[in-house]
Amino acid sequence: MSQKFFDRCEQGLADLMREGRYKTLKIFEGPVGATAPIEGLGDTLIFCANDYLGLANHPEVVAAARAALEAFGAGTASARFICGSTVAHRELETALARFLKVEAALTYSSAFAANNGVYPALSKPGDVIFSDELNHASIIDGLRLCHREVKREIYKHSDMADLEARLKAHQGISGCRFIVSDGVFSMEGDLVKLDRIVALARAHDAVLIIDDAHGLGVLGETGRGIAEHYGLMDKVDVYTGTLGKTLGGISGGFAAGPATVVDSLLQFSRPHIFSNAIPVSSARASLAALRIIERQPQMVGDLREKVGYMRGRLKAMGIQPIEGESGIIPVLVGETHAAIDLAQRLLQEGLYVVGFGFPVVPEGTARLRIQVSGAHTRADIDRALAIIERAWPREDRGKRVAAGE
Repeated sequence: MSQKFFDRCEQGLADLMREGRYKTLKIFEGPVGATAPIEGLGDTLIFCANDYLGLANHPEVVAAARAALEAFGAGTASARFICGSTVAHRELETALARFLKVEAALTYSSAFAANNGVYPALSKPGDVIFSDELNHASIIDGLRLCHREVKREIYKHSDMADLEARLKAHQGISGCRFIVSDGVFSMEGDLVKLDRIVALARAHDAVLIIDDAHGLGVLGETGRGIAEHYGLMDKVDVYTGTLGKTLGGISGGFAAGPATVVDSLLQFSRPHIFSNAIPVSSARASLAALRIIERQPQMVGDLREKVGYMRGRLKAMGIQPIEGESGIIPVLVGETHAAIDLAQRLLQEGLYVVGFGFPVVPEGTARLRIQVSGAHTRADIDRALAIIERAWPREDRGKRVAAGE
């Protein structure tokens, strides 16, 4: 190996350690639920998982995956267009489309792959894509994969005036215009201004693509996500999303929308064409999770109540989360090393939350991201709050509140 290259890697790691930004993996010795056994720490409260409705270990979901393993084996061993398409994939995609009230859906190996595949496949030279500056990394990378003659316009976060000005600046182009946004912004926990962005898309003949990874199963009366939350189920043109959060917590993603658009993705989307299909066990598990949500929509309201309770109790302690209506409760703490140190202090007390800092978020805006799950009982939440009360330095709370203002 090149010594120059090796030294560069070693120096990069040393820099991370010196700056307090070095990440380590936590090794779990069992399934992740309200609690989980972590190697060297024992049973720990988990308040960082994306399993919003607590379905990852639901008996029906696990049974569906187990039955699929017995019936179809461990994996598909090929891409969808070779021999990786099964009745299970078709059933899941049909159910996803029905749930979102669109014509069709297509699964991908991951949500990251979905966003890496949708934009290059649907855009052509001469097109313009307008993207919120705080969109997920998978969207950012997907836009980078588009043809070099596809123009990218990054508008200020949720700034509709900036978006409108940029749309007007590209009136009369020969190509198409696309507006791309997260439904729920994963680091802020805030919602896209969907009513206003829909109006702009219609006024400027733009295709609206929403990544609703953190909204599906969380927002709306029945968990159908950001569009249901706003009462605009028929106004989003294309969705991307994940199977890795409310839909069983398994690896996989999807795109959904008009049948013609989804068929175009099937024909042209490289991450779909050149990746193995998700295992049938994953497809069956997600389908089981989706059916539970359809059958028990009250789970969504129960989660909302738990999140509200946690937010209220944190505020009573003098800890001010960023305001929001999603299942994400971010608390700004300032510097990256401060977020990592505080997260480690909580972990040693038996509560696992994650500190996010640079480069995930800008330096100086590092945060803890607390996530409540439907698997948590009120007693679990109270235990977590008691740990926060003990471990969060009281003298820092005022400063941390100020950081979020």
